[in-house]
Formats: sequence, structure tokens, C-alpha cells
Amino acid sequence: MREHVNVPPARSAGKLLKSAKKYRVLLTAGAIVVSLLLLTGYTYWPRSPIDLVRGQNMSRAGLYESWKRGEVVVLVRHGERCDRSDNECLGPKDGITRNGSEVSADVGRSLSQLGLAQTDILASPSTRTAQTAESLFGHAIPAEDWLFDCEKMNLPQVMSHKANNRNLVLVTHSGCISQIESKQGYPHADTSEYDSAVFISLDKRSRPVIRGVLNPQDWKQLAMKGNQ
Repeated sequence: MREHVNVPPARSAGKLLKSAKKYRVLLTAGAIVVSLLLLTGYTYWPRSPIDLVRGQNMSRAGLYESWKRGEVVVLVRHGERCDRSDNECLGPKDGITRNGSEVSADVGRSLSQLGLAQTDILASPSTRTAQTAESLFGHAIPAEDWLFDCEKMNLPQVMSHKANNRNLVLVTHSGCISQIESKQGYPHADTSEYDSAVFISLDKRSRPVIRGVLNPQDWKQLAMKGNQ
């Protein structure tokens, strides 16, 4: 006896084909939506300037050569705050700790290996920045009030204090550094560490650009690379 097989009518096959096409359209639309979400998420995801000590980041940014030409600005955060630490204070409570002073001195020695002959140095007038600057460079550093007014700080203001063919080191506060980073495309950058620094140099169009950050434990390695 032959088995009877029901053959689906042509219109049933047509419905299946339409369903398959609709399914493919939905998959494509879903993929586009996911891609847009990923792109948007990347745009707003917290990110910070690159770590200059990693790999060849310092060389790739051209900072060694820019430093020799006097084209670099460095914003250094003050040392460990006394009022936020259990470590022994260097002096007044609104200053830095002895430990912070020692770290600053180490950073200063590494910075000096890059060469300070054509470098101007300014500091915020607060006790902690004044102490940090003296620990960094071994002597008192001229203070300017604008380095304490972080809410108004911007990159053009910073660059207006830089002389041609001379590097500029500014001893300032995390709030001021964050303000600069935010206005330059890093609104969610990590808060700078004590004695860390942000490096800025000019691009091919002579525009100031944030090149990256350097944490205190990495200064020695940076100086060694620069002398190779």
C-alpha cells in the first residue's frame, strides 16, 4: 500500500518564504541597533589619556624630541595631602606629607634627567603645591593664582603662559588637570594620582594636544628611556 503524502500548497511555501525574508530583515536591523549601541557606549565610556610609560608611547608621541625643542607643557599634581592621610605631615596640615615630599623629590630627579635648561616652572599658591614644587626642584617656585582657580582653567589659558622654545611645568591640582582633560575630550578620565603628570605638546598644525599621563612610579623608567 502506498503511503499518502500531503504536499503543501504553493501559497504555504510563499508564506514560509516571506517569513524567512522577514526574519532576515529583523536580524539585520538587530545587528545595526547593536552596532549603534556599542558605538554610543564607546563614545561615552569612561576613558583616560594613554599611559606614556607603556611600550613606545612616549616615542610615538614625539615627546622626547618635542622636549628638546621646548614644545612641551607638563601639569603635575601635588604630592600626598596631609589632611587626607595618616602619614606624618611635612609642615602645616594643609600641606603634604613627608612621604609625599619624598615621592615628589624622586619625580623631580627623574624630570631633571630630561633636562630643565629651557624649562619654566610655576606653581599654584596653595601650601601643598608650594611644598610639592620645592620638593620637586629643590627650591621655592614662583606661584600664580590662576593655577588654583580650576573651574576657570582651560588649555588656551595654560598655553598663554608658555614661552616659545621653552617647556613649561605647572604644579597644580587634580581638579585643574581634570578640567583640562574634560575640555580636551576626556570628560570621564580617572582622577590623577599624587605626583602624576599630564603631558601636552603641539601637533603638526601647532595645536596643543594631550599626549598622555605618567604616574609617579613610572618617572624613572621614562627618564631611562629618554637617555637611551
